Amino acid sequence: MRYEFLGGDLSKKVAEAKIAPLEEERILDWFTQICLGLKHVHDRKILHRDLKSQNIFLTKSGIVKLGDFGIAKILNSTRENARTMIGTPYYLSPEIVDNKPYSFKSDIWSLGVILYELCTSRPPFDAGSIPQLALKIVKGQFSPIVHNYSKDLKALVSLLLTVDPVKRPTVNQILSNL
Repeated sequence: MRYEFLGGDLSKKVAEAKIAPLEEERILDWFTQICLGLKHVHDRKILHRDLKSQNIFLTKSGIVKLGDFGIAKILNSTRENARTMIGTPYYLSPEIVDNKPYSFKSDIWSLGVILYELCTSRPPFDAGSIPQLALKIVKGQFSPIVHNYSKDLKALVSLLLTVDPVKRPTVNQILSNL
């Protein structure tokens, strides 16, 4: 099946939202589709490892497709961890920044970064250098979402951007609460 990605990627929509913020319903629609795609990937024991708005594509009919599995890793089990330092800096989880073993919960962190971007049109962690960015990510401190979104949406962002990966939900838990 051939898809027409005339909708572009999600980073284009994030940039456009700087002018007119996205409606919560639109954000949750795209986020739910991203989660369903990630569930499909995680159910096959695959870590995406480079989940970011530039790797999420929209068809001309508004269907979300995950892309760029170039650095994905297949794990032998859901309890296995990966160790390679890989991914795009803004989306790196604290465990990757700290060079600790990581698992599917690292993709969940990236989901949180994407959700924050959809709400604010900017990444939650930004700095003038990679070491400063790494420090901000490890601390997990980000500016609150000021736009008039629901408390539930803001709480979901905070839950996904929890520094301790054990406290982050699985993609199945996220979907069961959407």
